[in-house]
Amino acid sequence: MSNSKAGRQSDVLLVIPAYNEADSIERVVDELTAEYPELDYVVVTDGSTDGTDEICRRRGYNAVNLPVNLGLTGCFHNGMIYAYNNGYKYAVQFDGDGQHRPEYIEAMRRKAEEGYDIVMGSRFIGLKNSMGGMRNIGSKLIRAAIRLKTGAFVTDPTCGLRMYDRRIIKMFAKRDNLAPEPDTIAMLIKHGARVAEVPVKVAERQAGTSYLKPLNAVKYMKRILISIMRI
Repeated sequence: MSNSKAGRQSDVLLVIPAYNEADSIERVVDELTAEYPELDYVVVTDGSTDGTDEICRRRGYNAVNLPVNLGLTGCFHNGMIYAYNNGYKYAVQFDGDGQHRPEYIEAMRRKAEEGYDIVMGSRFIGLKNSMGGMRNIGSKLIRAAIRLKTGAFVTDPTCGLRMYDRRIIKMFAKRDNLAPEPDTIAMLIKHGARVAEVPVKVAERQAGTSYLKPLNAVKYMKRILISIMRI
């Protein structure tokens, strides 16, 4: 594992897992550095085979380059270790494919400062969303399962744009089995984490490789639902 460390400018860190995102990572990071220089970021290249890590090195991006593919859980774990070791107050789960928009980070931070441990983006609060089909059905089922098991109403549990406070950062950093997925959110709620949501819009993926392949969507939803029901 190798990393390059940029000077810290913020107490908010965007953790950007990147597996084979060579077609999009430059657009994502260049937008951040040009238009949101107040936000710190770290790209975690997860054993990519398409040259994502080489792009990060060539462009001088702040990056942790994993030599082998660990999957989203291991990749995000390494990003949260970085956030914890460098003293960040908040860490944001942020896609490397351009789907997540940085303009919502400030609203998420303001909400977190009201005393919430986790602030999630929601495509269903106040804004028209374009998600349909199996993903929409799966999101509704997971939402119902979280409500049943925790009593909390989370409108968009499958939205991956999430902000975590220092306490949750530490949990992700110290435990390598916590996936940044809805079942972990449910578990954290069950154990007292305060969760809020802010309205967001999410763009469609334009390039790169998704961790969640379309053919695996049903299996994914089934696994998450079973995991939540076991809490």
